Amino acid sequence: MREGRAEALRSRILEGERLAHAFFTRRGGVSTGLYASLNGGVGSRDEAKAVAENRARMAAAIGVSADRLLAPFQIHSPDALRVDEPWALTERPRCDALVTATRGLGLAVTGADCGIMLFADRAAGVVGAAHAGWKGALTGVIEATVEAMERLGGDRRRIVAALGPTIRQSSYEVGPEFVARYTSADAANARFFEPSAKAGHAMFDLPGFIAARIAAAGVGGFDDLGCDTYADEARFYSYRRATHRGEADYGRLVAAVALT
Repeated sequence: MREGRAEALRSRILEGERLAHAFFTRRGGVSTGLYASLNGGVGSRDEAKAVAENRARMAAAIGVSADRLLAPFQIHSPDALRVDEPWALTERPRCDALVTATRGLGLAVTGADCGIMLFADRAAGVVGAAHAGWKGALTGVIEATVEAMERLGGDRRRIVAALGPTIRQSSYEVGPEFVARYTSADAANARFFEPSAKAGHAMFDLPGFIAARIAAAGVGGFDDLGCDTYADEARFYSYRRATHRGEADYGRLVAAVALT
């Protein structure tokens, strides 16, 4: 492995013994161009060797071997999967959250505007990782993660969750059909939208919506790192920013957690 260290942010609520976690920025990797530099996206069009090196650096940062840093094939679903052993990269399960009680397994999710979340019940020895974009958050991926952790002996009153770099309301303009989808599910969801400068459009508060779902689920503690992926290009990738610029692809951020 070439020398280098993956840069990461950490949550106050997940710090402590028997647990390693990281919300990786885009710094500290080997990718170049649009992907510079710590791109963790297997599904991107980045050079495979570069992504593998980046992920190896991430694995090292949380104290697991590269083959034990596991991320699913994300499909914007509400599905959470229990993990007991590693899988081959070509056999990634199609889901958006992982949970485990197995020490030495690193659970990871990727994102580039969507909410990347980490969960832990340190007393029970159970951790989880979830990809909560607008669709997954609306359809229940947060609740599914908590329920899957409880099936492994966790208790939602002890579970703590942290939200990593995510697009913020000031950067997230949506159309009327998006607002209608949320308000038709629950009229109270109107509180997560503010008028935008564009007629008929609104600014959506995804982190606020995620925080509300966490609170409604009865989770014991929550920490939002407060980072805007769209606005902070130096540290974060953003799908929306890349789209607005007409760029061909974009890198993926990674959040990871492991029982040590």
